[in-house]
Amino acid sequence: MEPDFLNAFAQPTAFNQLPFENDIVQGEKKKVIKPTSRNDPKLEGLQVLLMDWINSTLKQEHIIIKSLEEDLFDGLILHHLLAILKKDLLSTLHLLIAIAKHFQPDLAIPPNIHVEVVIIERTAKGLKTENAVEYITDCKETLEDQSNTDAFDELFTHAPDKLEAVKEVFLQFVNKHVGKLGLNVKDFENQFADGVILLLLIGQLQGFFLNLRDFFLNPSSETEMFHNVNLVMDLLTDEGVLNVPLNPEDIMCRDVKTILKILYCLYSKYKTKKRED
Repeated sequence: MEPDFLNAFAQPTAFNQLPFENDIVQGEKKKVIKPTSRNDPKLEGLQVLLMDWINSTLKQEHIIIKSLEEDLFDGLILHHLLAILKKDLLSTLHLLIAIAKHFQPDLAIPPNIHVEVVIIERTAKGLKTENAVEYITDCKETLEDQSNTDAFDELFTHAPDKLEAVKEVFLQFVNKHVGKLGLNVKDFENQFADGVILLLLIGQLQGFFLNLRDFFLNPSSETEMFHNVNLVMDLLTDEGVLNVPLNPEDIMCRDVKTILKILYCLYSKYKTKKRED
């Protein structure tokens, strides 16, 4: 999995280094690429690739661009698509990649290019900043996870006879880890619906104990069940285990496909985890 970059930038960005500081009104947030990230060779290579694509496409118009920021910010090159304001390189890159993918799907855009960004917000107390990482091109792992979870759609449509065997593999995986808590899961359709087994499984796999005040061990209402399954989704997302959008209510509704996708994500990451004595 990609490392968690969000904690890597402990040093606050000095206000005198922030672009567009005077353009931000109270309550507005603006995201810009950090100067250190602009020099990333991968990012520079991506810009060259996109400029070459634009110049090749517009060759007959005798249009040549040399800078994404300087040549595209007024919107003339993009005509009626969208004017890119204030020479915002981040927005320019996102837009160009979207255009390129739409009109030339076979363009070899390198995956996993990300930049450090600073999110700037003007509040009543002044400027507030927050560091983060933003992917400019597709995350390869997200694409792989999406492909793998889509395989369950194929399983239900074209190989329903293999469904029980897949369930059995996942049940063995689940019981291997929750068994140390004295639990045994047999009913695939019903025992995951309240989120309890999933929460306890996540705790075992990730090596922490969930505080009983944080979830309902014996949920007695749909509200308590919904709290549990929402916590499941939050934990999986925060740990980078789940990279595909799923509806937590589908767990409560005993949707087998959703439960399979969740268990697959956990199985893929933790299948080699040894059972502790």
